[in-house]
Amino acid sequence: MTFPTIPGDGPLPVVLVGAGLMGQAWMRMLQTSPDADLVGLVDLDQELAHSAAAELGYDGLVIGTSVSDVASRSGAKAVINVTVPRAHVPVTLEAVFAGLPVLCEKPLAPTVGEALAIVAAAEASGQLVVTSQNRRFYDSLASYRQAVAEVSPLALLTTDFAREAHFPGFRETMRHPLLVDMAVHAFDVSRYLLLDDPVSVWCETFNPSWSWFDGDTVATAVFEFAGGVRYRYTGSWTTRGLVTSWNGSWRAAGEHGTATWDGEREVRVERADATRSLPGTGHSVVTSSGLSAPMAAGGAEEIAGSLADFVDALRTGRTPESEVHSNVHSLAMVEAAVRSADTGERVHFDDVLEEGHREALALDLPEAVASALAGWGSARAAVDRVAVGS
Repeated sequence: MTFPTIPGDGPLPVVLVGAGLMGQAWMRMLQTSPDADLVGLVDLDQELAHSAAAELGYDGLVIGTSVSDVASRSGAKAVINVTVPRAHVPVTLEAVFAGLPVLCEKPLAPTVGEALAIVAAAEASGQLVVTSQNRRFYDSLASYRQAVAEVSPLALLTTDFAREAHFPGFRETMRHPLLVDMAVHAFDVSRYLLLDDPVSVWCETFNPSWSWFDGDTVATAVFEFAGGVRYRYTGSWTTRGLVTSWNGSWRAAGEHGTATWDGEREVRVERADATRSLPGTGHSVVTSSGLSAPMAAGGAEEIAGSLADFVDALRTGRTPESEVHSNVHSLAMVEAAVRSADTGERVHFDDVLEEGHREALALDLPEAVASALAGWGSARAAVDRVAVGS
């Protein structure tokens, strides 16, 4: 997919949509960002928007309730969509048809069908839309991807996630809080590490007797990826003691060794030594030194990393890895896992994508978006036809 680039090398003027807690986190980051200047703020709650701007020292910020109006008055060149998930579709559609590229907080949309509507809107408008998968942006994770490549081809990639999560409010009443609100980060990172997409999943969930959540907080999911690798995720939001990082603990087992990441700063690799053979087997010896992989350094991390990647794409025309065509696969991992947990059956991703396509076709959408959706031969073909990194 090609999209308009924005020439220049200075900070990109942007409008932020959403002045709540996450929006304010973005506002704080933008205060020192070399990549973008906040020139406009949009929220239906104008009192909240003015209060947030004043509290964070944003004098002269253009504030309003309409994305296109605030962008026009402020001279913004792009939009950061930090609204609640149910507002992602209308806000993103308003922005792209006003000629503005969008960086949208995860999840891209509440359902795969609504996410496919955003994909179609990106195609119909010709604008770049990217999902902010902020947990891809850690120097240590970049090092871990290098380490995984060194020990590949893989047989198995695993994540163990264990936290004691207390989020009073809607999360404690969700049916699948761990899968829907948290696991998407790990699922997305698995695609980042494997450079591949899943084809099926089996998932089981339950809620322990001591849980303070209404829905299931423990899950085990096994994904089969197109290249044959199995990715196993085991997570809990009701762990009492010895918790992992919020990124979980990772292990990749491959032909040429094993690589681990603690989810924070430590990457470790044990490699097969091609110069030493195990007598009588023809197999190489695995080193036992536990060498640390070299640390990639200097990149912007978390939401600052998402923003830097988005702005670089707009300056260069490079398609980022979390462009919406590709990112639908991460959202589909969540929806497929939930469906498997509810039915007790293995779920195939082509089924999830095609059912999402039918759902999208039934939505009340602008004619250009509906036409783009109707022109797809299949949802799988549509989301796979954009090559990232080009």
